[in-house]
Amino acid sequence: MSIRADVEDIQTTRSEKLLAVLLAAFLLLGGVWTYQKIDDVVRAHVSVPSFASAGPASLRLQEAQRRVAAATERRMRALQDLELNREAYRTALEAHEPAAALRKKYESAQAELANTESELAAAQQAVAAAQPAAQAEQRSLSERIDKAYHRQQRDSFFARFGLVVLWIATSFGLLLWGRRRASRWFPLAGSVAASGTIMAFVLAGDYLTDYLEPFDWGIAAIALLGIVATLLLYWGLQRYLIRRIPQRRVKRHQCPFCGYPVGANAHCEACGREVLAACTTCESPRRVGVAYCGVCGSTGGASLGWLELSSST
Repeated sequence: MSIRADVEDIQTTRSEKLLAVLLAAFLLLGGVWTYQKIDDVVRAHVSVPSFASAGPASLRLQEAQRRVAAATERRMRALQDLELNREAYRTALEAHEPAAALRKKYESAQAELANTESELAAAQQAVAAAQPAAQAEQRSLSERIDKAYHRQQRDSFFARFGLVVLWIATSFGLLLWGRRRASRWFPLAGSVAASGTIMAFVLAGDYLTDYLEPFDWGIAAIALLGIVATLLLYWGLQRYLIRRIPQRRVKRHQCPFCGYPVGANAHCEACGREVLAACTTCESPRRVGVAYCGVCGSTGGASLGWLELSSST
């Protein structure tokens, strides 16, 4: 017949503790890599529009702007030619030299300048006409880009959150499995739980600072979350200990209520409480706090001891 040992009764060697710490470190290393890789995978699968892929209205605006630039350059050249021809024509007139040919060049330069100014005005009107539709198109494109980035961040957060939740749930499942079976692998289950807890802090620190200032309320919020989580774990541990302490004390021949050593007597010599009670099944005397009756093997009345213990503590 195998005797089920309590997890706290199992002596863990230093080598096992060292291996548990090493396993937690390597699990954390792989978890951080997976945490970062999730963001890369999400960014690769969620496409983001680019401002380079302009729509028809933006293309018309760009074409009109190119026409304005070209017309402006031609007007500058025409203005320079006009100034040169005007100076040459004026010099010839002042010197009383023949200036008919220079006059024609001057008038031709004036006509060219007028044509470039008309072309520039037409291009500027085209820009003004195409600008409202192009701006609306750019705003729509900007909104699509913002939505795509928001979707990337949202999908990345939920994927990382799911990883951490699955990690913690698995670790608690392994802890429960190791505790129930009193397995020698229980310290390694603790490594999984420790690394999962650290990953939860990584997730909280990564996304909490996006909404709170890290040196204002961010640290306080993380501290509050840690306090709440620790208190909940402590409460769960106390509930577990309340159920297990009477049985552990009985195994050590102690009073299940105060822990004072007792022998074959029916009452504790320290607190005076009854340490022997009738079994609810066979009515044979049985130790308060034991899980099974030593005569009939039933579990009737097994919870009496820890209920009375919890009420006294």
